[in-house]
Amino acid sequence: MKSKTITEAQFLSLLQKILPETTRDLKLAEAILDRITKEIRLMRSLERFETFCAEGSLPDLEPTTVANLQNDLAATFGDENVAVVPEETGEAVAVEIKLPDRTMNSRLKVQSPDAVPEEDEVKVRFVPFPLALPEDPELLWVLARREDLAPEEAMRSLASIEEEFWASKGGLKLQKDRVERTFAEFIANVPAGMLADSGMKRHYKDPEPRQTLRRLPPVQQDKA
Repeated sequence: MKSKTITEAQFLSLLQKILPETTRDLKLAEAILDRITKEIRLMRSLERFETFCAEGSLPDLEPTTVANLQNDLAATFGDENVAVVPEETGEAVAVEIKLPDRTMNSRLKVQSPDAVPEEDEVKVRFVPFPLALPEDPELLWVLARREDLAPEEAMRSLASIEEEFWASKGGLKLQKDRVERTFAEFIANVPAGMLADSGMKRHYKDPEPRQTLRRLPPVQQDKA
């Protein structure tokens, strides 16, 4: 019989069911589940960044570009835990992420978009990915997804990223500052890197009203 693996959501759902049955201390059960959930999210974030280091690149070493990378990583791992240092050769940046139980050292290359081979450009082609919320279907959020990323998969990834963002240091700070936990605030504040790691990006932070094309009646030509 072929063995089947369970998804992260199924694993967490199973824990949520079993823990209260295993211990009468509900607070302990909730603490264990919360800790495991955060660890899974942390592992996923590290895996996505490792993939980005292996397949992606920075366009240049401008201070703004390096600062944006630093801010994106800090939003997930904490500013005090991230160090981004450009190499003297200018060919890459060294990234160090310090965690309580381990330290990850990576190298992200620097490559101008003009130097990317044509075949690579095709691989990273983005296509429109407009979204509408059930409570307001007349407003469209203008996003984009990789062409090889199915819409259904993009939807699942986006929902996962939203949960991960609000649980991150940046998301928790916004909630502490009384920012409402809405999709609009998520889109406005989520680091571009979190979207890019899952093959998506946003074009605009604000939604656009859906437009309906109103065709003009055909022009009646006078008979000769």
